[in-house]
Amino acid sequence: MILEKIKKPNDIHKIPLAEFPQLADEIRSFLIESVSRTGGHLASNLGVVELTLALHNVLDFPDDKLIWDVGHQAYTHKILTGRKDEFETLRKEGGLSGFPKRGESSCDSFDAGHSSDSISAGLGYVRARDILGEKYHVVSVIGDGALTGGMAYEALNNAAELETNFIIILNDNNMSISPNVGGMSHYLSAIRTAEAYTGMKMSVNKAVKKIPHVGTAMVDAVRRTKSSIKQLFIPGMLFENMGLTYLGPVDGHNMRQMMRLFNEAKRVKGPVVVHVLTEKGRGYEPARRNPDMFHGIGPFDVKTGRPTEQKSCPGYTDVFSEALCQEAEEEKKLAAITAAMPGGTGLKKFSQRYPDRFFDVGIAEEHAVSFAAGLALGGVVPVVAIYSSFLQRAVDQILHDVCMQKLHVIFAVDRAGLVGADGETHQGNFDISYLGMMPGMTVMAPKNDWELREMLHFAVKAEGPVAIRYPRGNAYQGMKEHQAPICLGKSEVLRNGSQIAVLAIGSMVEVCQKVCENLRNAGSDPTFVNVRFVKPMDTELLDQLAKNHDLIVTVEENVQNGGFGEHVCSYMEEHHPDCHVLPVAIPDRFVAHGGVDSLRKQLGLCPFAITERIKNYRKE
Repeated sequence: MILEKIKKPNDIHKIPLAEFPQLADEIRSFLIESVSRTGGHLASNLGVVELTLALHNVLDFPDDKLIWDVGHQAYTHKILTGRKDEFETLRKEGGLSGFPKRGESSCDSFDAGHSSDSISAGLGYVRARDILGEKYHVVSVIGDGALTGGMAYEALNNAAELETNFIIILNDNNMSISPNVGGMSHYLSAIRTAEAYTGMKMSVNKAVKKIPHVGTAMVDAVRRTKSSIKQLFIPGMLFENMGLTYLGPVDGHNMRQMMRLFNEAKRVKGPVVVHVLTEKGRGYEPARRNPDMFHGIGPFDVKTGRPTEQKSCPGYTDVFSEALCQEAEEEKKLAAITAAMPGGTGLKKFSQRYPDRFFDVGIAEEHAVSFAAGLALGGVVPVVAIYSSFLQRAVDQILHDVCMQKLHVIFAVDRAGLVGADGETHQGNFDISYLGMMPGMTVMAPKNDWELREMLHFAVKAEGPVAIRYPRGNAYQGMKEHQAPICLGKSEVLRNGSQIAVLAIGSMVEVCQKVCENLRNAGSDPTFVNVRFVKPMDTELLDQLAKNHDLIVTVEENVQNGGFGEHVCSYMEEHHPDCHVLPVAIPDRFVAHGGVDSLRKQLGLCPFAITERIKNYRKE
């Protein structure tokens, strides 16, 4: 096997070009077999095999800098830089990350995980290179889906001022996670279908280059002329009109063509966009037919493409999806917004039932929130469904555009808390802190599937901004006997006791049910509280608990800094200084990838660890 010859960075330079097609096939087979066992991002990686091979052929690592936007498509890059044998540990605790990580390899130039930042990071590298007088190439690879994010245009606008080389690869597969939307998608479609221009351009270039002595210079001169023939065939010529040289489109599965174009791009004295057309899921028919499903997938059967791990019950996202559709039947003013993830956030069903009230704004979380503010001012009830770690990108818009104007916008904060295999960039460990600091914001967390439905109904009828945070994975089916009505700012006391009160938020209610059992077995009789409302805080309950409890334990799957526990500490210190508070939360650090149960043990959020902390605190 040719792949066995790749042991370390730049080994690809020893591989004859004639063997590259076979190497591409071997990498695809390896990826399919490996990801079928571990799960991971498959469709996007299958689409960039030839692109990655071509880039590695014209670059030298780690001297040259290759920055992947989002980074979920960097598996081939990891293989070519000597990490093939670690793929059995992909996305497992202590194993290979599913994204580029500088701590993992010197060939990874930027820790990725979120969208639309690769051009900004690459431009920073370029400026640093020029300031220090160094000589290396910088390449940012950005997908057409990531170009729906406004940050990419801020960077393109800034990059246009460069007078030194900077290569931007536009990986155009007409997809982000779901099919792309918006004006940029239509623009790129026009370029993709401009075959008359592409074919004529190549023919003319070949003919002119044959002119002795002056041919190549003439081609370069024509390429630099903005009023060239391109204007007749490609609408707008956005990139060149911005001041960036545009090369392509080129077949993203023709390695020789890409290598020629990439080497040409290295000679450009300024920013250059190379437009590469790829096919998501290429080489594996189930992924090619269904790239949404194979964007991020668990273990699956290679022959059929079907997942080998079946859901035992509906996930919280499924519960939210069905509940939102039910609310929309009654509330005709209700609308739903997603940032390029109708499938992941559960809005696909809503989009099919209520297409006129569904909006996919692309990978543009900031715009999604301000857009929702405008909808609310216009009399609509918008529900913005975004993952917790992605909603961080819109903190300013939530604070300034929604909360400051006291607008009725509902935030469905999916993947709140630990998410597991995707690691630091995707763990939803900060939303209680950043949402809780905002004046006028109501923040809720359900203990089970029933409560999520009830909280959504409450949020639709409420006033002002409301956020509901819920975790990834199966919705908890227990505690159905506890169905007290949802009342603003009121907790639910699940069991009355004395001395110790355990206050659990959302996903931690199930965990703390076992904690309370452990404490009762050890001779205590703790009060058990389902917090429900992180904000406004149930101070009336805290006042009552202070009368016959000397320890309040708060448990949240959020960082301690700025979390619910800290707010309880502040309140009790001011009003009931004799009552102690023990906040149990995620420490002040980023959490790496791994299984959720394992991470909880590591972070002290499993039943045994919490129980021991309480016992030890009582002994002190």
